[in-house]
Amino acid sequence: MKLRSIELALPDPGSAAAFLVDIWGMAPSASCDGSIYLRGSGVYPYLVALHEAEVEHVRSTTFVCGEEELAGLAGRVAAVGWPARAVQSRDPGGGSGLGIELPEGEIFRFLKGASEVEPIEGRDLPVKLTHVVFNSQDAEATGQAAEKVLGFRVSDRTKGMVFVRCNESHHSTAFARASLPSLNHIAFEMYDMDAVMRGIGRLRDHGMVPSWGPGRHGPGDNVFAYFIAPFGPVVEF
Repeated sequence: MKLRSIELALPDPGSAAAFLVDIWGMAPSASCDGSIYLRGSGVYPYLVALHEAEVEHVRSTTFVCGEEELAGLAGRVAAVGWPARAVQSRDPGGGSGLGIELPEGEIFRFLKGASEVEPIEGRDLPVKLTHVVFNSQDAEATGQAAEKVLGFRVSDRTKGMVFVRCNESHHSTAFARASLPSLNHIAFEMYDMDAVMRGIGRLRDHGMVPSWGPGRHGPGDNVFAYFIAPFGPVVEF
């Protein structure tokens, strides 16, 4: 199983896309019915989808999986009674599967049969979406639920977060200890450390300074820099 993409709803997807392409450093992928899809250099048709809506929210976080993984997931979700529905993705890459609502309202999509695309050149493009972190009123309970029902594994804990993995990566998602459920940040894996540093320089050229970093995390051991995007979310190199 792999994390593929995040689907965001916001009032002005066009300006968000302009920032992510022209300054942050993503590539256009597709545009359809007012929705904008942005990709990195890797094999996924898009990493971020931007949909128009009056109120900002995360529509879904999408994982790709195999048929057996999906069947096992469906059985565990049904057993605990979490809200779930069959989905047929109309986003680039297609696929079908389940949309599942976690106890604090996060919507995770799990798709089988989603197609990939040819990689593209671009050392300053993100390679992939590496994790999506949510604020959680009960991070421990949410992490445990992700283990029991989604089949994920808690890989690390700090005073601030519970880190959860769906494959060999250190974490694909995490739950930050907070007072209200919400999106904490979106992180992109870059080609190398130079790409991270060039990204920091590019944003500084536009008058933006990191809200945290550059530095190196303990959990995951990755080099990082966080910025607050003009359209709201915190995004991480």
